[in-house]
Amino acid sequence: MNLNQIHNVYFIGIGGIGMSALARYFKTIGKQVSGYDKMPSALTNELIESGISIHFEDNIDLIPKDFFIENTLVIITPAVPMVHSEWNYFLERGYVIKKRAEVLGIITKDTFSFAVAGTHGKTTTSSILGHILYESGVDVTAFIGGIVENYNSNLIGSGKTVTVVEADEFDRSFLHLSPNIACITSMDADHLDIYGTSEAIEESFVEFASKIEDKSKLFITKELPLEGVICAVKDEAAFKALNIRIDKGSYIFDVQTPTEIIKDLHFGLPGKHNLMNALMAIAMSKTYGIENSDIANALASFKGIKRRFSYQIKTDDLVYIDDYAHHPTEINAVHQAVRELYPNQKVLAVFQPHLFSRTRDFADDFAKSLSAFDQIILLDIYPARELPMEGVTTKWLMDKMTNKNCVLVSKNELITSILGSDATVIVTIGAGDIGELVPSIKKAINETL
Repeated sequence: MNLNQIHNVYFIGIGGIGMSALARYFKTIGKQVSGYDKMPSALTNELIESGISIHFEDNIDLIPKDFFIENTLVIITPAVPMVHSEWNYFLERGYVIKKRAEVLGIITKDTFSFAVAGTHGKTTTSSILGHILYESGVDVTAFIGGIVENYNSNLIGSGKTVTVVEADEFDRSFLHLSPNIACITSMDADHLDIYGTSEAIEESFVEFASKIEDKSKLFITKELPLEGVICAVKDEAAFKALNIRIDKGSYIFDVQTPTEIIKDLHFGLPGKHNLMNALMAIAMSKTYGIENSDIANALASFKGIKRRFSYQIKTDDLVYIDDYAHHPTEINAVHQAVRELYPNQKVLAVFQPHLFSRTRDFADDFAKSLSAFDQIILLDIYPARELPMEGVTTKWLMDKMTNKNCVLVSKNELITSILGSDATVIVTIGAGDIGELVPSIKKAINETL
């Protein structure tokens, strides 16, 4: 497919974090962009403000009349149901319809492409890498699965020769990519509703890794059963983070590469998992040829990603952090970071489970991870693309928890419950619409300070 022949791009599900990055990209390069989403959000508001036409009703009459078959690309999200009227309109008329991952593959195939894979850490690692490359003057575009604070966008740069993409394992999407340099941060079981077994997930990562023929361009952690360049925090590895210190809430550390030691790097994101994310980005940047001073400057100026250990309130008396964690491993990482930064303080976790299938598949692990906090408030499961499953409820999950200092509340009761806690550190966690509640939670807490 030749994107130069495409004048119009229509998105079904334009408000998704990955879809909206593509929408911004096509708008930036001069295409006419329009689309549908189920409901308005902060992301769709930003897209509309940028000049993109969006509607929120599944109605073929709202499709722009000049989006003809010969000059229009239709991009869909996997979450769209088969009965969607607009999707069927385009199908019946023979329009070119692609999934987001396929389009990323088309965009990046003629570029020098960095791909960041893994069940956790993709967004942070991609953001750090994209920021390092952009700040170093590389002609880069980075497609990010979160809003990067430095740019207030999920798109970094507008380069045409180098790309950074998150290699998403969902729906085996990452197999559409052709990366020149890649990393795999983790291969934990997830998306079992798609894969069925953890072995099937591992097989897809092995297939993705095979796309990098030169294994000196594939970066992995030591736990992974793959051939590649190992990165590790403290442990022996080709790229190793060592001499790690914490000063005023930020890390200072050295990196040992195969040829040298880079000293006193400053990095503001808390948690050992974020150190590993930064190390992966450093390893890929060094391999591409970025200077140490450029890496150091970019790392020090990186502000993080919205909803990734994102500080909402930070005072001497109270801290409120919001995080996108939706898997037990990610919740454990949030807990580790909070305890490291705020030892001996009482921590309240507010968690909204995401997907009935994920809650079912990892219920015991969720129960163990959540029980590590001092107090827990749970919300009902956010269904996303799924229908309810019999017996799979937040109450069922709560009954598995060993920490009984836990309550289940509705969204309407949430702020009252939070304000009733004596915790000095509050963390909201989840990938559903809990993120939409953050501004009102922040406002209510601030009014009590």
